[in-house]
Amino acid sequence: MDRLNAKLYLQNCYIMKENERLRKKALLLNQENQALLTELKQRLAKTAAANTNSAKANGNAAAAGNRAAIPGLNAAAPGAHGGHEKKAAPKPKKAVAN
Repeated sequence: MDRLNAKLYLQNCYIMKENERLRKKALLLNQENQALLTELKQRLAKTAAANTNSAKANGNAAAAGNRAAIPGLNAAAPGAHGGHEKKAAPKPKKAVAN
């Protein structure tokens, strides 16, 4: 009976030691997780702020003058020179071999 009691006592000590080791490991993993979560939130906030500032800058440029933002719209409309423009020659069709 004493022998069984000693064996169970040693098993209990081993289990408590392993439990403490796992508890410390879980604590460290939780701390690492919290640090990574904080870093992720900071990066997301920084990215969101940059996107907001970029969108505001783009919105201000567009509000200041859409023509300045898109240079192709500043070109003269076709036919604005009195209709004397040369038209491009049509492309020749490729011959198909039978």
